[in-house]
Amino acid sequence: MGLMSRISRSLRALFGGIVESTENPELILQQTIRDMRDRVPELNNSVAQVMATEKLLAKSKERLENQVVDLDSKIRASVKLSRDDIATAYIGQLQQAQIDLQKTSQQLEHATLASKQALKARDNYVLQMQRRTAEAMQLINQSKQARLQEQLAQTMESFQIGDDASTFDEMRDKIDRRAAAAEAKLQLGSASVDNQMQDIEREALDMQLQDKLLAYKQDMGLLPASTGSSPQALPARGETSVNEESGEVINHVNRSN
Repeated sequence: MGLMSRISRSLRALFGGIVESTENPELILQQTIRDMRDRVPELNNSVAQVMATEKLLAKSKERLENQVVDLDSKIRASVKLSRDDIATAYIGQLQQAQIDLQKTSQQLEHATLASKQALKARDNYVLQMQRRTAEAMQLINQSKQARLQEQLAQTMESFQIGDDASTFDEMRDKIDRRAAAAEAKLQLGSASVDNQMQDIEREALDMQLQDKLLAYKQDMGLLPASTGSSPQALPARGETSVNEESGEVINHVNRSN
């Protein structure tokens, strides 16, 4: 293979690849449909011309037939009037009219056949155009679907689910840590106040119990009477002091005796 042939093949392959890569099947099919529809008026004009030729030949045949009948009548009239010279002239015209009528009849037969074939060809073309249009529309829809699938495939290829999943996990952990820290701080703050109040209430209750226990022991003579002026714990709401209870017990015993 010569150098020029190889260069020519390379150029054709290069430009052919460029053209193929720039071709849009949808646009090409749509243009093809428009071209086929644009040919219909041209085809109709051609069929109309053929049909017009048929009609002209039909009128010519009719005119020649009338001319033949008219000449035949004139010949008969001339012969009847013994005008052989005029009859001979009419006979010459009749022969020429008959020749023209025969040719016109043959031409009319061909024109009629051509008109029928033209109409049939036009109808077949319209039917083929409709079928091609429906097929092209189906191909266009398939092309659109294929383009959408390609776009979806490219999107899926560029979509790294692992990276996004790790990002979601990282953000979830960060939010969970912040929520846990805030909850712990809230719980710690409320717990410190509650614990202090509970400790104070528990200490006050222990002091009341100890005071009551000492009062019982003093009343029973187990401990010497207190000489100091230390204040006694106030009784809780709804309770009476130990001394009052002890006094009531002693008064009840004396009344019994």
